[in-house]
Amino acid sequence: MSPGSSKTTQLQLPVSCDPPGPANPPKQLVWIIFGSTGHMGRSLVRSCLNQGDLVVAVGRTFENTLESMQGWHENCLGTLCDVRARESVGEVIEKGIKHFGRVDVIANCSGYGVIGACEDQDEHEVRNQFETNFMGTLHIIQLSLPYFREQGAGRYLIFSSTSGALGVPGLGPYCATKYAVEGLIEAMLYEIDSFNIKATLVEPGLVRRDEPDWDSNPLPTWGHFLIKPASEPYSQATSPALHAKRMVQWLGDKQPTSAVKCAELVWQLGHCSYPPLRLLLGSYAIESIRDRLRSIIEELEDWKHLHFPVAPDAPITEEKEEEGEDAGRTDTGT
Repeated sequence: MSPGSSKTTQLQLPVSCDPPGPANPPKQLVWIIFGSTGHMGRSLVRSCLNQGDLVVAVGRTFENTLESMQGWHENCLGTLCDVRARESVGEVIEKGIKHFGRVDVIANCSGYGVIGACEDQDEHEVRNQFETNFMGTLHIIQLSLPYFREQGAGRYLIFSSTSGALGVPGLGPYCATKYAVEGLIEAMLYEIDSFNIKATLVEPGLVRRDEPDWDSNPLPTWGHFLIKPASEPYSQATSPALHAKRMVQWLGDKQPTSAVKCAELVWQLGHCSYPPLRLLLGSYAIESIRDRLRSIIEELEDWKHLHFPVAPDAPITEEKEEEGEDAGRTDTGT
């Protein structure tokens, strides 16, 4: 590179994935992207279209209109869906196949969360999060798997979260839905591998929307989260239950990870030959999940002695000898 050049190195998936490039020229794929009007969804739609792919962009029925989903791009079919309703998901899949003739990749970027203490969230709020995040994912998979099986190929890119690997104070039920999605996809991967169907859990950290038209085409500050007022026991400024609320208010639109760069990597994920089970996006995701895994390993090491017998020739310490003598004594009442 010549001195003064402004060219930067493009982010790319590891070589072990066989990402798109000169050695693996990308073919034109047909995507269905659920949650296309959200923070990551919009950037992913744009990345796919910019790379020459075809996209079914799916917005939420209760947030968008069919008119607002039209005219995005000549290679984009705009439609609406409520992932909580099985028949609504089925209609989208059928519409995509009919319009483009096939579907190659299904990405689920849709999601909903309530920020608040576990005790404060009522049954309706908890069920709505599970219906959207878990049942929505299950509807998408169950209604498209027969098609992918018959086609002999297909790929799922399911957006989880760092909350699918961490218990975040103030996001208990939301974390529970993402943990459930992680378990579902990990188990399903064993079941579908022989059909040449792949699946990856995408785990973004703290992602900001940095598209060029951000100012003229804004999104809600809190994304797909509802902030619930705290009840009196959890209302102290330093309450752990307010951690998630403090985080989103402190960050605002200054999240450290770029949605544009994330979308580029997810597009590569759709085209790579050997997709991973998980793709972590951003330093926050890497550091926080790695720290949690370390703490789990440390805890296992601390307690493993309870489950393994002591070797017969193991040295007995003075403390153990005293414990053995005490255990052998009998209280005679004298």
